[in-house]
This record gives sequence, C-alpha cells and structure tokens, in this order.
Amino acid sequence: MSYNALYTDLSGYYDLMCADIDYQEQSNCVRRLHQLFGNQGTRYLDLACGTGPHVEHFMGYGYQASGLDINQPMLNIAQQRCPQATFIQHDMCNFTVDAPLDLITCFLYSLHYNANIEKLMQCIESAFNALTQDGVFCFNAVDKNKIDNRSFVRHTTEFEDNHFMFQSGWNYSGEGEHQQLQLHIEKTSDNVTQSWRDNHPMVAINFVQLQQLLAPFFDVTMFEHSYDKIVPWNGQSGNAIFVCVKKENTVTSQQAA
Repeated sequence: MSYNALYTDLSGYYDLMCADIDYQEQSNCVRRLHQLFGNQGTRYLDLACGTGPHVEHFMGYGYQASGLDINQPMLNIAQQRCPQATFIQHDMCNFTVDAPLDLITCFLYSLHYNANIEKLMQCIESAFNALTQDGVFCFNAVDKNKIDNRSFVRHTTEFEDNHFMFQSGWNYSGEGEHQQLQLHIEKTSDNVTQSWRDNHPMVAINFVQLQQLLAPFFDVTMFEHSYDKIVPWNGQSGNAIFVCVKKENTVTSQQAA
C-alpha cells in the first residue's frame, strides 16, 4: 500500500492504533509547560492533528483550538470529534494563519513528517511567523544517532469482533537526512488475517542540528520525554520534548521575501 495508507484508506483504524496513548496526560503536560513558558494566551494550533484528540483536550482547558493536517480523511474524523474547532487541510511546512497564535504543538513525533531538512526549516519558520510575542512552539523529537532499528512497540486490541495488532518502529540507515517510521497492521476476523505494511519517509536529524535550526528563532528548553512529570533533558536521551519560546526582532526568509 502507499506510504500514507494509514492516514487515508485505513484512517478509521487510526484511533485503535493509538489506543494506548494517554492523550490527556500529554495535553496536560504541554498545557503546564505553556503556563510556565508562555504568554498565558489561549489561541492554539495543533500541527499534524490527526483525528483531533489533543485539540479536544485543549478545548476543554478553555483554549481557542484549531488543528492542521495534510490528510482529509483524518480531518473528517477530527471535525466529528470537535465540531466547534477549526480544522485546516495543509502541509505543515508552509502554513500561515489569519491571526497570531499563543501556542503551537506537534505531538507524536509528527515534526519528522517534514520530508527533509529544508522542509523542516520551512516548518520552523512558519511556526515562528504564526506565533505572537512570547508564543510557544512545543513538540517532541527523536535523535537520529540514538535510533535502534531493532526496537519497536506493539499492542493488540479487539473491535467489532475483530482482533487488531499494531506495530511501529523507527528505521535509520545511519547516514543522511532520511529515516522511516515502519508500521505493521493486522486485522483478524473469523480466522482470516489481513496484513498491511506502511513505511513513512521522515526527516532524520540529531539534537545538535535541531537546536541549531531553532536557535535563530526561539529560546529553546529541552525536557525528558516524560509527560507525567517535567524533568530537564539529561543530555543523553534520544527522545526529548522541545519548548521553544519565540524570539523577537528575528527576520525570517519568508519575511525577507
């Protein structure tokens, strides 16, 4: 199947694949980080929002919440979940907004969906331009030099008399700026198993490079990849949460053009 089958043909199964993700814990952690680092505003955008679970939680916190995703089938589900929210179909690498935002998030390592370093840089600039003074851009990322290709996560669940198995893991060749998120899905019904494999091309970057890309635009603080408590990054972990506060008086390439 095509590399984005999960987000189009199989979009109805996406929430099942993510059934073990604690969206409330993730959302509450980022809300606390925004309270600590941000400007106390409530205008919010979730990049690569998928089916909208984070948007739903931020609406519950009183935010004026919106979501952006490139896959319309996912947005259709998100709109049903959050009928009062605004959802936009667009690529996150070059988005614009009608009014400045106070918080932009990108959960579930989705920042890596930018195809290459150039596209990632465009995404960072787009986030900078969309934020108001002291606005926060918060996301999680993986360091390409710390990826173990043998490691993966797997879980199973039952739905409508079907048994599902979902497996995902990173794969990096060890060179260059491209890695893959490899997904394997199985659906078993009446002892008949259907199987899908989805390989998602993603940008590969290490944390030193990522900090260098962010530095002209944001004051960056890194935290351990833990949503149940706020702990500074230990300098070694291959996964981290980035909290980026907008710098003022920075001229971006978009603005210069």
